[in-house]
Amino acid sequence: MEKTNGANISLKTDNSVVDALFSVGAHFGFVKSRRHPSTKPFIFGVKNKIEIFDLEKTSESLNKALEFVQELGTKNAKILFVSGKNEAKSAIVKYAENINMPYVAGRFIGGTLTNFPEIRKRVEKLETLVSQKEKGELVKYTKKERLLIDREIDKLHEFFFFFFFMKNLPVALFVIDSKKESIAVKEAKKMGIPVISLSGTDNNLNEVDFPIPGNDASRMSIEFFLQKIADAYKVGQLKKPTATV
Repeated sequence: MEKTNGANISLKTDNSVVDALFSVGAHFGFVKSRRHPSTKPFIFGVKNKIEIFDLEKTSESLNKALEFVQELGTKNAKILFVSGKNEAKSAIVKYAENINMPYVAGRFIGGTLTNFPEIRKRVEKLETLVSQKEKGELVKYTKKERLLIDREIDKLHEFFFFFFFMKNLPVALFVIDSKKESIAVKEAKKMGIPVISLSGTDNNLNEVDFPIPGNDASRMSIEFFLQKIADAYKVGQLKKPTATV
């Protein structure tokens, strides 16, 4: 595969994974001025001023991440999925719920990992209030008090519903755009939690343990990688079912 800065870049290959990556636009990066130096080895060339990822290298990085995810699957370990990007929110919910994983499809709250016991208290309060409401136990309160409780439930649901599946700290994080999710990445690093990231050309790949250099701004590309992660986890679960971590 010869590098070029010309307009007619061809990424044709017999590799089915690379072909699939190309079909979802995973090769598109950003303009060169936005490039982080760490992504340079993964750049194939430039087309219409947009840098193009070398999809063979993206495929290699993806395989390393999938091997790690499969291993997590054998242990039923929890992976926290994180992305506040509009292009990723629906897919994050879809694939995280598909394998019963916790997720943040919105703003990552500072302290989620470094102050996890407090986060669990908020989740437990939400669980208690929802349970009481469903059982009709809130009828003892006045109409005004029930209105205030409903507002509290809505607020807690907005910020903490994502963590219902997470009783303990996650064993790993999967983030879309490690630059945008820098708070989550920093907290994970502080807590010794490995991070897998789909990272565009403006990301620092050295900040994460399993970077996957690729298009992190396209719905099709994001969904492709999320599906691969979810499928790899399921494969791991089938290999060696063990106790939940």
